[in-house]
Amino acid sequence: MKHSEFKKRRKQLMQRLGQGNIALISSASIRSRNRDVNYAFRQDSDFYYLTGFNEPNAMAVFIPGREQGEYILFCQEYDEKKAIWEGAHAGLEGATGNYGADDAFPIDDLDDILPGMLENKTRVFYPMGRNSDLDHSLLDWINHIKSHSRSGAVAPGELISLDHLVHDMRLYKSAEEIKLMRRAAEVSASAHIRAMQTCKPGLYEYQIEAGLVHHFMQNGLRYTAYPSIVAGGKNACVLHYVNNTDKLKSGDLLLIDAGAECDHYAADITRTFPVSGRFSEPQKLLYQLVLDAQYAALEQVKPGQPWLAPHDAAVEVLTRGLVALGLLKGKIKKLIKDEKYKAFYMHKTGHWLGMDVHDVGDYKINQEWRLLEPGMVLTVEPGLYIPVNCKQVDEKWRGIGIRIEDDVLVTTQGHEVLSSGVPKTILEIETLMQAINVS
Repeated sequence: MKHSEFKKRRKQLMQRLGQGNIALISSASIRSRNRDVNYAFRQDSDFYYLTGFNEPNAMAVFIPGREQGEYILFCQEYDEKKAIWEGAHAGLEGATGNYGADDAFPIDDLDDILPGMLENKTRVFYPMGRNSDLDHSLLDWINHIKSHSRSGAVAPGELISLDHLVHDMRLYKSAEEIKLMRRAAEVSASAHIRAMQTCKPGLYEYQIEAGLVHHFMQNGLRYTAYPSIVAGGKNACVLHYVNNTDKLKSGDLLLIDAGAECDHYAADITRTFPVSGRFSEPQKLLYQLVLDAQYAALEQVKPGQPWLAPHDAAVEVLTRGLVALGLLKGKIKKLIKDEKYKAFYMHKTGHWLGMDVHDVGDYKINQEWRLLEPGMVLTVEPGLYIPVNCKQVDEKWRGIGIRIEDDVLVTTQGHEVLSSGVPKTILEIETLMQAINVS
């Protein structure tokens, strides 16, 4: 991501904050995995969105109109010993020279310097409730200012959540962001194809997962966007199955929900295919129903449509199909009204996608579903999950779980499926898998 992109975001934020106010946001922290081993560091998405700074133990401060500079970064000073043990880090000079901060101070001096920056400000915007240390520190700083009121110091009178301002900005993707999301989707799509090509009975779910991660890394994307779901057979009926420990069996379906992350931007793709390369007749009927539901949902992804329109379209197709196949009985409208379809389809048809796989942004405005606009990216992911112990349906349907998910950009003309590189029709999948099996 170009530094000019972060600068543009900060300028937009300053305009929204208004002069006389201040905003604070802290970096993510290092998290312990066990004993003296840490998890791989992943920066807080909002912090990275505004700064591009990828180190822990930092605080960004935004003060519109400040003469000495509007963007201040508190971070770790450069430490040669730390660099030997843990690698290079920016230091104060790097914060200004490489990351665009107008001013930089040691993070250890935060308690001494920040109260002075808060003085005489009307409103403080910060991520309320997300970091208890920051919550407590802010109250301490404000109380410190109040204790000096006799000397003319005035403490801020309002504390306001920063989330709404930043998350509304993040909802609309720029050309640079879309470029990264296309790359994440492209690599993820080819990884799914590779999984179809290598899948066979007798492999373990985690071996397929290993192939996905290998493909991501071989193509330059170091991290997965979320823990991969590799669910064979009845495991696909567990929506967030991540154990990935079972052996794949002939005759079962394999549901893979996996995506790579490209410079903090996620892909989120799901495909379901037969372990042996051919769908059984019951699997084929349910799969085609889910695919038809996805096509119907995709038709609703265009500017001016309510957020819920794709979901409503998918629910209608799924409900009609479930009645036609005998899994539900009754009148379509009443079944939908009574949400009887939720026995087999219990989640919404999508979510926002961006720096977080379940990305930020309001779904409703003034209690009304938000209208889709160009630049928004969402997933479209209908599914059907027939529990293995579901006695109300014929045995042939039980234990089948299917989801088909794509990443979709809203454009001025309609939409673009960023993950279109993965086969999803029955013919495409069987042809691809049979070609590999024959060879």
